[in-house]
Amino acid sequence: MIEVSNLSKAFGKVKAADKLNFSVQAGEIFGLLGPNGAGKTTTLRILATLLKADAGSATVNGFDINKESEQVRTSIGVVNGGMGLYDRLSGSEVLYYFGKLYGMKRQAIEKRILELDELLKLGDTLTRRCGSFSSGMKQKIVIARALLHDPSIIFFDEATSGLDVMARRAVLDFVKNYPSEDRAVIYSTHVMGEVEELCDRAAIIYQGKIIAQDSTRALLGKAQASNLEQAFFTIVESSGLVPAVEASA
Repeated sequence: MIEVSNLSKAFGKVKAADKLNFSVQAGEIFGLLGPNGAGKTTTLRILATLLKADAGSATVNGFDINKESEQVRTSIGVVNGGMGLYDRLSGSEVLYYFGKLYGMKRQAIEKRILELDELLKLGDTLTRRCGSFSSGMKQKIVIARALLHDPSIIFFDEATSGLDVMARRAVLDFVKNYPSEDRAVIYSTHVMGEVEELCDRAAIIYQGKIIAQDSTRALLGKAQASNLEQAFFTIVESSGLVPAVEASA
């Protein structure tokens, strides 16, 4: 559902994405695992057509990110940890607003909100103003907003950042259940345990480069590690991109 070939993006002398290559299949949760500043968000922004790549190519749901950006955007939903909502609007008003931006008719929006209420247990988030929400309530509306147009692909970018344990578990459980024969997820995070729990395959990205990608089980085997955190540090150290002392810190 996603094909990325030699994708590159630089900001001045900093290579945020350096000749990235990976693919994501239907029914799969694909992880982008790396520290803050590794290039994960830049990669997702390029795939979402919010940034232009300097070089390389990519298709999302069969659409070219450069030539068919509108079709790409209708195919994806984006959930991030920023949870930007309009404080003076209720949850339902936010969803109606974004439904209109997606070109949906009022009746279709109403039907979809009912479906999302059942799926996400939105409850009084639909009637209360967003400014009064807890972090977990905000993230429910952010996820509902991303799902409103029933996208085939969802990008989760540090989606559990700042959430309490209950809200975090709700997000992780939702991600587990989303992929199907015509759906896929890219899950970007620096939290090793989340990738180990959720992802079928993962790419370890560091300083804009993918230094390893495989199933999470294979990554553990290659690094002879008992958990993904150990594997991450072993793989980063062996890449030669960082001194051993720093990698082990």
